[in-house]
Amino acid sequence: MHWIRGSDLNALGLRSLLPVLGRGMRCVVSMRPRPAPRVPDPTVVVARAAFPKGSPAMSARDELADVFDDEQFATAFGARGAPAESPGALALVTVLQYVENLTDRQAGLMVARAIDWKYALGLELTDPGFDPSVLSKFRARLVDHGLERVVFDKMLEVLAAKGLVAAGGKQRTDSTHVASAVRDLNRLELAGESVRACLEALAAAAPDWLASVIDVSEWSTRYGARVDSWRLPSSAAKRERLAGLYGGDALALLRAIHAETAPNWLRELPAVHVLHTMLIQNYYLHTDGRGREVISRREPDKHGLPPAHHRVSSPYDTDARWAAKGEDLFWCGYKLHLTETCDTADDPADDPADDTADDPADDPADEHGNDGDQAQPVVGSEPDQPDPRRPNLITNVATTASTVPDVKMSTPIHRELARRHLLPAEHYVDSGYPCAEVIEQAHRQFGLTLVSPALLDTSRQARAGDGFDKTAFTIDWQTRQVRCPQGQSSAMWSPARQRGTEVIVVKFDTATCRACPVRDRCTTAARGGRQLTLRPQELHQALARARAEQTTDTWKSKYAIRAGAEATIHQAVTTGGMRRARYRGLPKVALQHMFAATAINVVRLHAWWTSSPLQSVRKASHLTRLEHALAA
Repeated sequence: MHWIRGSDLNALGLRSLLPVLGRGMRCVVSMRPRPAPRVPDPTVVVARAAFPKGSPAMSARDELADVFDDEQFATAFGARGAPAESPGALALVTVLQYVENLTDRQAGLMVARAIDWKYALGLELTDPGFDPSVLSKFRARLVDHGLERVVFDKMLEVLAAKGLVAAGGKQRTDSTHVASAVRDLNRLELAGESVRACLEALAAAAPDWLASVIDVSEWSTRYGARVDSWRLPSSAAKRERLAGLYGGDALALLRAIHAETAPNWLRELPAVHVLHTMLIQNYYLHTDGRGREVISRREPDKHGLPPAHHRVSSPYDTDARWAAKGEDLFWCGYKLHLTETCDTADDPADDPADDTADDPADDPADEHGNDGDQAQPVVGSEPDQPDPRRPNLITNVATTASTVPDVKMSTPIHRELARRHLLPAEHYVDSGYPCAEVIEQAHRQFGLTLVSPALLDTSRQARAGDGFDKTAFTIDWQTRQVRCPQGQSSAMWSPARQRGTEVIVVKFDTATCRACPVRDRCTTAARGGRQLTLRPQELHQALARARAEQTTDTWKSKYAIRAGAEATIHQAVTTGGMRRARYRGLPKVALQHMFAATAINVVRLHAWWTSSPLQSVRKASHLTRLEHALAA
């Protein structure tokens, strides 16, 4: 009998089959919540001497100890079993790991030798720490029990109690691409590697059965090594033959797995599902002129391929997708959205020390959780400078497949902020996030103003700037009539649905438009008159207001604050390594981003607690000082 190690199951994606393969191979651990241990006096003395100004790890212990409470992880552990490491301590180590951008092994070494880490964990100076493999198991346990964002949510709850984050004010959101943790594969490599991944899983789970259905020596020659470890054929004919061979092997293997004599549980292997999906998406089965069954690779122009959001790009990360942005950026992976506070010194804000704010009668709030008091801006501060009363902190993290457009994430981000009672009064985003529905829904459902450059009219007349675009027409929503610049009324008003969107199609009489003296400036239709496609009244008016407002100097000056989101993305990339996934699968990548965002907040809070408030004004250079001295 062949036994499978837990590490093999984890590497091959077979962890979900543990109930099938036997409960005896699963280690059951228990956890009894306990408070963070008191920091030993020798550790305090040495840490304070080594770090007189503190460190992010020490600030996390002194100011944010409640964030790393064991109780919030109770659902991930059983009542019986071997005692587990403190999940709160492991969560703190994971956050500090992202503060320093370390691997698991490096983080384990830091626990053993870093004084400030020992201070944060309440360890003796001689404590050797723990095995770094515990961190991987801890992350897997969080993902399995849906606890990826519990630490981030707890941090925001603690910061809200301290008055450092609150509803109202200003927030901004931006997105960036995230490369997956697997190698990019072309379609030929994907086919070969999918067969190889399935064979690896079967060889680990059912080696005797696999040896009975394939010629192991022959298949080992083709699939023993990774497909990318050898050079693929250069000629198109040889590549096509190799693609056919991969497709035939995949089909034969799947037919053997679904045969009546095969164990039923083999069909539940994740690698088998991936191979089946790959075969359907990249091959088609047909008969040739002699009636023989032939499997051929799909050609995009002839047979078609699935849309990008459905197409599997790797057998080792089935959530990663290919996407493009503009003409230069192509990547396989995910997309990350970060939202942060961006209050300025001239904005009104609540005084965290004002105890009367806790009384709903004294501090009324609307149904969205936005504060209703009229606190005053900071006296003596420069307008448009960062608010010295609060640091800019990340309030929401969203990780999606790379094919999800930004506009689809606007409302989910608002829902998450509403769930945390952190909805802003003004939300600054780029032009990828808004549309007419999102702008109107943000105001109606969430009570906030979406500050963003709305997409402009893309009609020929609007692009040319010489002609009659939609703004030149007068719309009477009550009578369902549209009047053109020449005073003629529309002949038809027809509500319709185009590509899943509610629209109103307005047409003018053909004879009237044909005789119009300014027809060339209005329409180029060879037959028929001018036609307009409008949105429903509320959406049309909301979009028109946004387009009109964004042309003013006041709006442009106010919107300049959104540019700070680029600095946050830069910090996320350089500090937390967020632009490259460390793990495989959307849930684990989302967990990575949640902990990395928590780490960024720790870094920012430490700087705010231990130094003067952050200022955006840079120190003058020596050359500038000389210029000023000579001018005086």
